[in-house]
Order: sequence, then C-alpha cells, then structure tokens
Amino acid sequence: MAKILVLYHSQGGNTKAAAKLLTQGAEEAGIKVALLEARRAEAQDLLRCEGIAFGSPDYFNYIAGGLKDFFDRTFYPTQGKITGKPYVAFITHGGGGKAKESIELLCRIFKFKKIADTLLIEGRPDDTSAVQLKDLGKKLAEAIR
Repeated sequence: MAKILVLYHSQGGNTKAAAKLLTQGAEEAGIKVALLEARRAEAQDLLRCEGIAFGSPDYFNYIAGGLKDFFDRTFYPTQGKITGKPYVAFITHGGGGKAKESIELLCRIFKFKKIADTLLIEGRPDDTSAVQLKDLGKKLAEAIR
C-alpha cells in the first residue's frame, strides 16, 4: 500500500494541528500515513514513503530549526533515491509566511516534485484552513496513486 510521510515541527501546537488535518485528508482518500515530528524522523522514513508533506511554523522568516535539521541529516543519505518524489508543504505563521521560500528552496535542492502551492495558515487552523489542509492531503494522495 502506498504511504505518505507527514513531517512537521511544532512548538505552540498550530503546525501539529495542521499536520493532523492534512493527515486526515490523505487517510480519507484511502492512503496510509506516517505522521512524525521532524526531530524523530530518519532518512529511512523518507525513503520508505511515496509522497511527503512538510509542515513548519514561520520563525524569523525561515522554517523551524527542527525541520531544517531533518533536511540536513537526510540530504546525503537519500540523494539519487528520492528524485521526483511528490511533496506538498504548509506553513503556520503569525502574519509573515516567508518561510515558504526556504521550504520550497530546500525541496528543489532535494529534487522533490511540487504538486500544489504551499499553504499559508495564519495562527491555528480555522474551518476554512481545515478544509484546505484536508484537500492538500487528498491531492498528495492522488499524486501517489
């Protein structure tokens, strides 16, 4: 069965809530999902999935250090083995959202395939962003079928 990895960093809980909603959308589409905090994930998690979702808060116009650490630890062990893997991303923020640029740059360096625009969510997910996150999970699920 195809599997999606939903990888996130969250300190205040907003990004974790967003990650759970995206996971729900993918599961509703019939796809198995591994939901992991970035600091607990390893290169093998990235290698074993068919698609990946990255979630981060916007800290100082950059992604969270916990997610950046994942990219740092997994770059060399996965190169040549993940090219073209579909990805989506979501950023929670308090009025900025510039971390979108850094996450998309890292995904281009990893040679992932972007299948949807990065979703920007101000604060904790509300009803509107909950629908958007579930839809994003469904889009990722469709991309790996």
